[in-house]
Amino acid sequence: PFNPKTAINIQLAMACIVSLKIFNIMGQELATLIHDETMQAGKHELQFDGSRFPSGEYFYRIYVDGRISETKKMLLLK
Repeated sequence: PFNPKTAINIQLAMACIVSLKIFNIMGQELATLIHDETMQAGKHELQFDGSRFPSGEYFYRIYVDGRISETKKMLLLK
């Protein structure tokens, strides 16, 4: 759970093109943290500010080289 900011950590095995999007429980895209950025191999930390969203469950989805790589749940509590 977070309120209202959280860090999203990702680790890449090699340099690739990355996008990270935030969705609500209905699958609607609410925000894009990064879009088709080339990122180097290693650990990266991205900040998400949920202050403009109501409390609830959200999902973030990481796309690596255009394919869905991972989807994880977040819980925003205000």
